[in-house]
Amino acid sequence: MEISSILVMLAVLIVLAYIGSKLFEKFGMPGLIGEIVIGVIIANLAIGDWSLLGMLDIDIELHNENYDIISLFAELGVIFLLFSIGLKTKVCELMSVGRAAMLVALMGVLIPFVAGFALIQVYDGNMHHALFMGAALVATSVGITAKVIKDMKLLDAKESKIIIGAAVIDDVLGMIVLAIVVAMTQSTDMEVSGIVLITAEALIFVLAIIALCLWVVPKLYAFIDERTKARIKKTGNSKIGIDKLILAIVVCLGMSWFADSIGLAAIIGAFLGGMLLADCTTEWKIDEKVEAITTFFISFFFLHVGMQVVINDLMSLTVLILATIVIVVACLTKYFGCYLGAAIGDKSLDKGSRNIIGFGMIPRGEVGIIVASIGYESGAMSSELYAVVVVMAVATTIIAPPLFAKAFKKKYPPELEITSDCGCTVK
Repeated sequence: MEISSILVMLAVLIVLAYIGSKLFEKFGMPGLIGEIVIGVIIANLAIGDWSLLGMLDIDIELHNENYDIISLFAELGVIFLLFSIGLKTKVCELMSVGRAAMLVALMGVLIPFVAGFALIQVYDGNMHHALFMGAALVATSVGITAKVIKDMKLLDAKESKIIIGAAVIDDVLGMIVLAIVVAMTQSTDMEVSGIVLITAEALIFVLAIIALCLWVVPKLYAFIDERTKARIKKTGNSKIGIDKLILAIVVCLGMSWFADSIGLAAIIGAFLGGMLLADCTTEWKIDEKVEAITTFFISFFFLHVGMQVVINDLMSLTVLILATIVIVVACLTKYFGCYLGAAIGDKSLDKGSRNIIGFGMIPRGEVGIIVASIGYESGAMSSELYAVVVVMAVATTIIAPPLFAKAFKKKYPPELEITSDCGCTVK
């Protein structure tokens, strides 16, 4: 192992990822798209015998040491990303969201999955390809939507609360769907009994973590607080004790290992591990520390995503047509699914409110890419379909925010101010 080559490679990749992120943010687009584009350029830029990959001593086909390090950092990045999302997903909020949020999430998962599965079954008839496409369309990245809501100062609007609540449920449902899909693609037994068993295992795992969050973890927190107070009273030193960041990292990696060891995706364990610590995140001040770790590693994940995209795969007319169809299906199924869920769940919501909710749940962002990455790395998704999903995730992330913002402005013009009880007053 040549440490100098590795250090130069890491430094160059970090700088390139930063430049790509900031450049796209300057034009009002998510920075992660810039990092993916940089990854695509790194993997495909070649002039004669010279290539950027060669300059950085990265061999994607042979998986040399430099590439293996990028892959490792990428996997750690997505694990910490899902862990950080879990840290913001409190079970009490999950249990308290209303009927509308629940139905928005359910319909927003069911309709896209069925549509994605059916589309690929018609396209190539491959069950594994169809399962992962369905799972990729299920995912919702609410981070972009949440930023729009925050920027427009509409956090107190009823629609915003339904979207955030539905997104929490959507995350859990998405993890369950991913767990089932991963287990099914790893098993040769595709009988109904096998599917039922896989579903049961995933549900039991998730429900067990929720039960721990509700009844065991609060008692553990109370015990730790009592011991801390007793120690402070006895020694006067508040700095001695368990390092909360180390505990968080151990929980993250331990839960990831456990999920992987029972045949589920490691990121599912990371997400549920974050949920275990969600109630004490603010008090223990671990969210910012974990965010710093995530920020470093996650850039390698998005670079790695881009590096898997072979431009020649997108040059085929058939693949371009499929990508266009998938983007349309992704937008329409999530919009109409969530629109329908909102209409059934809360009769008081008018058409404008249902539009807001429908548009707000469209972005797939990093979550859809994570699903595709797992499918591609496991061999359950072809390089062409992987490229299609990456394009879909990027496209929905760009398309949705303007539509969402426009729907919100139409419903709540600037002259109206949203009050905490979700009503409106004239400024």
